[in-house]
Amino acid sequence: MDSKKIVKVPFEKDVVKELRAGDYIYLTGTLYSARDAAHKRLYDSILDKESKGAVLTGGELYEEKVLPLDITGNIFYYLGPTPAKEGQVIGSAGPTTSSRMDKYTPLLLEKGLVGMIGKGKRNKDVIDAIVKNGAVYMAAVGGAGALLSKCIKESRVIAYDDLGTEAIREMKVEDFPVVVVIDSQGNNLYETAVEEYKKSI
Repeated sequence: MDSKKIVKVPFEKDVVKELRAGDYIYLTGTLYSARDAAHKRLYDSILDKESKGAVLTGGELYEEKVLPLDITGNIFYYLGPTPAKEGQVIGSAGPTTSSRMDKYTPLLLEKGLVGMIGKGKRNKDVIDAIVKNGAVYMAAVGGAGALLSKCIKESRVIAYDDLGTEAIREMKVEDFPVVVVIDSQGNNLYETAVEEYKKSI
């Protein structure tokens, strides 16, 4: 039986290159929550800046206060948690459907985002951007939000608090379980799993 594979986050590009579609891993370190409304605001802020003639990296966008965090090398968890009950760090923390972020993802990957956690398929533009930028897409188990929340040890809103549950949160996680769905080579678990199933029948 394989030993538990713990991966520290944020992670370096060389770590991303070693991950393969189908790998079951446990993330320990820092993740950021961001979903529909936050993605749109990040995306619009970048486009507004670049419409004035400046093409900047993720780090430069943060330094110039265009973005509220440096997304370089970081991971977004597509999460809008329920309110935390007394004594909890965070409420139920299951993933939302990733396709809602597809419009915004290629640009964010271009600016340095290196990983995403959600559920469901991604479109071709996102898959192409994952390969082009050496990134990775991972899935968390939908319907297991209460269990996943126990892996989140700290959580604080760092941006867009007016968005409520869709604000960007910095979260310290420990042994947060995910499956690599699309790796930096473009291998897609949703496709290969279907092919393996077809072979089995």
